[in-house]
Amino acid sequence: MSEPEIEIKRWTAKRKTQVVLDILKGKTTVAEVARQHDLTPGEIERWVDEGISGMENNFRARPRDIREQYERKLEEAHAALGEKELELKALKKWQRLLDEEENS
Repeated sequence: MSEPEIEIKRWTAKRKTQVVLDILKGKTTVAEVARQHDLTPGEIERWVDEGISGMENNFRARPRDIREQYERKLEEAHAALGEKELELKALKKWQRLLDEEENS
């Protein structure tokens, strides 16, 4: 007895991911998924290719993305520190001017 067909009207990324994982783990085949869901094998193979490509890109990009985020935050922190240093210098100068005015 074969499994009952499950009609899926919309293939979300989550559903596609599960199908691709099942294929990669050997739980099912491209032909079985295509037959069960009335899809073409080419469609399913494209999902598998995209999934594998996405994994590869994820492994490559993640450290670079994190490094870029930290560098951007560091630049923002340096900019904020520079602004605070300028404010501090200005306040000290104003304080000196006020002190000179009071002492005159």
